[in-house]
Amino acid sequence: MSKKAKRIEDSEEYFNRLDQYWRATNYLAAAQLYMKENPLLRKPLTRDQVKTKIVGHWGTVPGQNFVYTHLNRAITKYNLDMILISGPGHGGNFFVANSYLEGYYSEVYPNVSLDEEGMSRLCKQFSFPGGISSHVAPETPGSINEGGELGYSIAHAFGSVFDNPNLITTCIVGDGEAETGPLATAWHSNKFLNPVTDGAVLPILHLNGYKISNPTVFARISKDEVKSFFHGCGWEPIFVEAAPDTDHMEVHHAMAAAVDRCIEKIQKIQRDARVNGKTERPFWPMIVLRTPKGWTGPKFNDNGDPIENSFRAHQVPIDLTKPDPNEAKHMKELEAWLKSYKPEELFDENYRLKAEIQAIAPKGEHRISANPHANGGNLLKDLRTPDFKKYALEVKTPGSVKAQDMKELGNYIRDVLKLNEDNKNFRIFGPDESMSNRLYAAFEATNRDFNAEILPTDDKLAHNGRIMDSYLSEHMCEGWLEGYLLTGRHGFFASYEAFIRIIDSMASQHAKWLKVCSQLKWRAPIASLNLILTSNVWQQDHNGFTHQDPGFLDHISNKKADVVRMYLPPDTNCLLSTFDHCIKSKNYVNVIVASKHPSCQWLTMDQAVKHCTQGIGIWDWASNDDGQEPDLVMACCGDTPTLEALAATTILRDNIPDLKIRFVNVVDLMKLQSDHQHPHGLSESEYNALFTKDKPIIFAFHGYPKLVHELTYLRENRNLHVYGYHEEGTITTPFDMRVQNKIDRFDLVKAALQYLPQLGNKSSHLVQKMNDTLVAHKQHISELGEDLPEVVNWKWHTPETK
Repeated sequence: MSKKAKRIEDSEEYFNRLDQYWRATNYLAAAQLYMKENPLLRKPLTRDQVKTKIVGHWGTVPGQNFVYTHLNRAITKYNLDMILISGPGHGGNFFVANSYLEGYYSEVYPNVSLDEEGMSRLCKQFSFPGGISSHVAPETPGSINEGGELGYSIAHAFGSVFDNPNLITTCIVGDGEAETGPLATAWHSNKFLNPVTDGAVLPILHLNGYKISNPTVFARISKDEVKSFFHGCGWEPIFVEAAPDTDHMEVHHAMAAAVDRCIEKIQKIQRDARVNGKTERPFWPMIVLRTPKGWTGPKFNDNGDPIENSFRAHQVPIDLTKPDPNEAKHMKELEAWLKSYKPEELFDENYRLKAEIQAIAPKGEHRISANPHANGGNLLKDLRTPDFKKYALEVKTPGSVKAQDMKELGNYIRDVLKLNEDNKNFRIFGPDESMSNRLYAAFEATNRDFNAEILPTDDKLAHNGRIMDSYLSEHMCEGWLEGYLLTGRHGFFASYEAFIRIIDSMASQHAKWLKVCSQLKWRAPIASLNLILTSNVWQQDHNGFTHQDPGFLDHISNKKADVVRMYLPPDTNCLLSTFDHCIKSKNYVNVIVASKHPSCQWLTMDQAVKHCTQGIGIWDWASNDDGQEPDLVMACCGDTPTLEALAATTILRDNIPDLKIRFVNVVDLMKLQSDHQHPHGLSESEYNALFTKDKPIIFAFHGYPKLVHELTYLRENRNLHVYGYHEEGTITTPFDMRVQNKIDRFDLVKAALQYLPQLGNKSSHLVQKMNDTLVAHKQHISELGEDLPEVVNWKWHTPETK
């Protein structure tokens, strides 16, 4: 039998070029930290050529350059479709250096050209005013993970390969990052990966030993312990180790062998599953790469303390920030360090990487930084959606029908799943709550995804399910969804309202990502991040205080107005209209607060569409100002506040028929803000037309009252009184939750009367009646454990129809 022909990627000549390529990336990464001009030191180095303030990171960079270089080799050897996620993304200069050497950076940013002027710009712009971030930011071609906040890389990687059967996402995990909660949880993501329909994730745990000033745990435990940990998580770890004095070519050969072994193992797993029908869950390969922190960089500082292979390499190894009393010495050290890479051997006279070195890099869309999956908007197909109006609830009169809003929405979502079955570009995400959140109908179209052992007694689990709710981790749901969206697909995350707070920071980081991307013409828009907050604060009478927190609205409202949208539909038809709008939108973070419990239905579908399109409006059927100046504006936002505000309105109209009340409902919360502050905001004249310039406004709000005060801070009408959640709660009846927070109908009536001085003493008897009813309420629930019949059985009416 003839011997298999040796590929060029396995030749010694190739490995020599590989090492040169790595040196070139290290050189450019270091030059970006320091240089403003004279990027290849072809003129004598002077202080004015170096940045005044040196800001950035070095410690992680040479190891990540090493990985990138070897991934290029694997892409070429195996003709791979591969993207790279950098978990320790604070070393952004490594990714920029590689993108530049690939030529794609200059395609995206023509002014950063492949010549002396362009290379000077490349260096000066890094971590410099008016330039680019020091992180692997949205501005970095090839990136889908910012890396400034650690912990989300593996989750993003798995999200990127769901329904992407030909994609391999390599994910560099920093050993400091590996200590974060989300990352530690993410190792079990392989139990949700189907080797038939999904791609593969290749994690590379980069053990460089240190964080900012401390050692890392994984670097200080034995190799056997590390191996056992990952084996227990379903991985087959392959170790590559380099000490400061290890010959670089020796490490190159070891790394190449490890990467080859991983790629071939991945391809075998996929072939066994796709061709041979093997269903047993595999142990997926990964690499544990141990290299010195600050590898190839300066060895010692002025005190003789080690820099390389210590925490001191984390940021800037040679500090030249002015004033520097040792400037001359440090300048010589910088020059010696940069020249140690022998740039004259790497770049030609035109400041380009020499052709023979450039030749080993992948071409076209095989370049990591040019891979279309890393700019997912270019791959995005519009979601196929049914006409949401055909799922309408028939509402003959306001409040005559009760329904579960989320349950009804599930019918629409079921059909979205069916319509996109062939495209495989839509998934649902949630931490073991899809049934609890009443998305029953979705399970008629698909199952939960689960690739660990499935028992006959399990319910609706499958290896190819599209409902990602079998892992009790909000971090994973959010991270998977973000990775899925960033690579050109659609989905939403439904969570208990209180526990969406777990991903506060993740949502914030995604909003920041979208804000920056909107300013980059080359970044194509992606599907919006849609978050449904259900099982909300007013529906937690059985779970109690721990499940009561509407503060996500406050958190997300502070993000960039161009990005965030918040909707609180009061009933099913409004929820259907709102969700249909959000799921089709791009480049937003949409937050929808929705009810899952049986609740009154107020609007016909025609009314709901008009109301949601405007985002705010007067409900004529609930008002009696008849085009006149009202005495009182009763406003509300959210399903439960709407119910209580309407009930309070009936009490006021029954007892004071001459009182003119205008009823205003808000779906789009940002309508309250000025149009100068938010694109959805009302102009001052529009706001005054609804709320008047001076009449009292009683505003029943779903969340913390201060948010409404903040949003309306610039409004002319200061006669605004907001009632919402005040951190009062326990296990009690649904109505008592409202009473404890004074958002109930009886307290709203008392509040309204307080701000109507024209009534004089005429309202005293009604106030007394409200107080008596509240006492009766407390007595009733204490004795019977249920709400008053007059609360439970209340119906909307006018004085004429009572």
